[in-house]
Amino acid sequence: MSASPAAPRPHAVVAVLALAGIVVALMQTLVIPIIPELPRLLDASASDAAWAVTATLLASAVATPVVGRLGDMFGKRRMLLLSLVLLISGSAVCGLSDALVPMVVGRALQGLSAAVIPLGISIMRDELPAERLAGATAVMSASLGVGGALGLPAAALIADKLDWHMLFWLSGALGAVSLVLVLALVPESAVRTGGRFDLPGGIGMAAGLASLLLAISKGGDWGWSSGTVLGLFAAAVVILLVWGWWELHTPAPLVDLRTTARRQVLFTNLASIAIGFSMFAMSLVLPQLLQLPEATGYGLGRSLLTTGLVMAPSGLVMMAFAPVSAKVSKARGPKVTLMIGALIVAAGYGLNIVLMSEVWHLVLVSCVISAGIGFAYGAMPSLIMGAVPPSETAAANSLNTLMRSLGTSVASAIAGVILAQMTVDLGGFALPSENAFKVVMAIGAGAALLAFAIASFVPRHRPAVPVTGPAATDGVATETASAH
Repeated sequence: MSASPAAPRPHAVVAVLALAGIVVALMQTLVIPIIPELPRLLDASASDAAWAVTATLLASAVATPVVGRLGDMFGKRRMLLLSLVLLISGSAVCGLSDALVPMVVGRALQGLSAAVIPLGISIMRDELPAERLAGATAVMSASLGVGGALGLPAAALIADKLDWHMLFWLSGALGAVSLVLVLALVPESAVRTGGRFDLPGGIGMAAGLASLLLAISKGGDWGWSSGTVLGLFAAAVVILLVWGWWELHTPAPLVDLRTTARRQVLFTNLASIAIGFSMFAMSLVLPQLLQLPEATGYGLGRSLLTTGLVMAPSGLVMMAFAPVSAKVSKARGPKVTLMIGALIVAAGYGLNIVLMSEVWHLVLVSCVISAGIGFAYGAMPSLIMGAVPPSETAAANSLNTLMRSLGTSVASAIAGVILAQMTVDLGGFALPSENAFKVVMAIGAGAALLAFAIASFVPRHRPAVPVTGPAATDGVATETASAH
């Protein structure tokens, strides 16, 4: 790749990396409006067409920790550029596709770009002044929600007015813009781990995660008690146990499980799973409530475009609360910020159970939940980076991102089962009942309260900003409060 810029400009670096994060989140959201139409568009069955979504999920889960580790070893900017190239390539393949196989291949290539956000956070740690780091990482972390929220109305409008292939050409164009800006404005870090890549560890993690997420995402279609799904769950357990043994005994592991087992990292990652679950529950419930027919008595009968516009403010709220999250973390520590965020999310779901009959109710609820997510997501990178050495930043942040993704996958599976089982009949069609939505909301609130409880076990320490910039290049980081 080309030589990196000599002198980092903090404002430019933050803006470019946040844009790249938003573009990756947009890529994941843009396909939502055409999911019901994919079987017709690709001349495939509904279960086969669903692979256009599943392929992205599996590819992103595998790529995130692997690319994070490669970033620590060979350069975070280099891996960020590679991720954006994969995003552009996948978008072009999908833009040219009219059949299932090339669409699945293109979506998998897009999924391989998922490490952009943890890589961006890690670059910020290496390059930004200490006083800028907390706010910048909070903004970068929030870019995931911003891209997702803004992508839905944009995608709905494009799918409604233009050829559906334009969704992917837009994704590719935005990826190309991000690529050029990263080349021009983002420097390469000198912080490297060196060593050899743990290929057996990479293969083991990929196989274990693929088995687990395939079972979770396809359990509803294939049957939760089917031999295939149970076999995949069993394979995931066996493979990940063997992988864990290997990682503990190899001299240069893909994931340093001893670092991951540190109290601060472990409980932050566990809380991330619960928060990821809570965030996705909102994404599943609110759009369906908005689009279900008014004849149900609780559906609001709105179009997909209106639904997207209703959800859009939530992304802006998430971004607006990112700097607030940073200020609270600076004053009280990121543990407190994470706990506050979890409580706000739980309150939002509680509000949703009693307020779900008007459009403005759902706008309010989505904004409250998103404010909480903004707090929580802004705190997580600070907690992770406060407990790992600079040479492991990208791998540790990538694992944390993976934990959030695991939470969203579990949320999708559990909510899917509930909404499919608790139904009402409307004109011969089975639709999710009002109580089904309330149960999912209650579970979302419960997951947020679980995140609050888990976060309470994170060690309390004085608010601090991890070592950054040139001072970090010696590879030394302070172990934060591990003895507390």
